[in-house]
Amino acid sequence: MTIVTTIDQLEALYTPAPVAASTLKVAQRMTPQYRRLVQASPFTALATVGPEGVDCSPRGDQPGFVRVHDDRTLMMPDRRGNKRIDSLRNIVRDPRCAFLFLLPGSGTTFRANGRARLSIDPELLESFAVEGKPPRSVIVMAIDELYFQCARAIVRSELWNPARHIDTASLPTPGDILASMSDGVVGGQNYDQAWPERARQTMW
Repeated sequence: MTIVTTIDQLEALYTPAPVAASTLKVAQRMTPQYRRLVQASPFTALATVGPEGVDCSPRGDQPGFVRVHDDRTLMMPDRRGNKRIDSLRNIVRDPRCAFLFLLPGSGTTFRANGRARLSIDPELLESFAVEGKPPRSVIVMAIDELYFQCARAIVRSELWNPARHIDTASLPTPGDILASMSDGVVGGQNYDQAWPERARQTMW
C-alpha cells in the first residue's frame, strides 16, 4: 500500500488548484442565502473532537431546529437521546466542531465549522422547549467558516431516490444487534416491538 505522507504529495495529486467557485463560497459570517439553508434543514451531522478521538453524531428535528442567533452564532438544542454524551464531552474539553446540514430532496449540503460551548441558561433552554419540555443544554457555535458543498455526493449516492431506498427487512434491527452483542441479555424482538412507543413518550 502506497501512503501519502506530505502535503506536497497530496497537492500534486489534486492539481490544478480549485476553481474560483470552490473558494469564493466560503463565508465567515452568516449570509441571507446560507441562513435559508439552515432554516430549511431538518438534519445535521455534528462532528466533534476530544482526547479519545473524533465523534460524529446525527441530530434531527423540525426544519430550522438549528437557530441562527446572529450572523456569527448558531444554536442547537441537545434533544433527548441515549445519554452517552460523547459529543458533549468533547465540546467541554475541545471547542472545535462542525455541522453538516442535509436538505431532503436537494443536492446541496451545507457546512458550518466553528467553536462550541454548552449553555444551560434557563431562559435559553426554555426558548427551545417543545411540548413544554426544554433540552438539558444548548450547543452554541461561534462560526469560523460557512460554505455549501457541491452536489456530487448526493447525486452519486441517489440518496433521495425512493427507488434506491433499502428494504429494512434485509437489515439487522437494533434489537438483533443488542442481543448478539449481549448474548441475549439485552435487546431482541421485545426491544424492537417496544421501541416505537418508548420513542413516542421520550421524543422531547
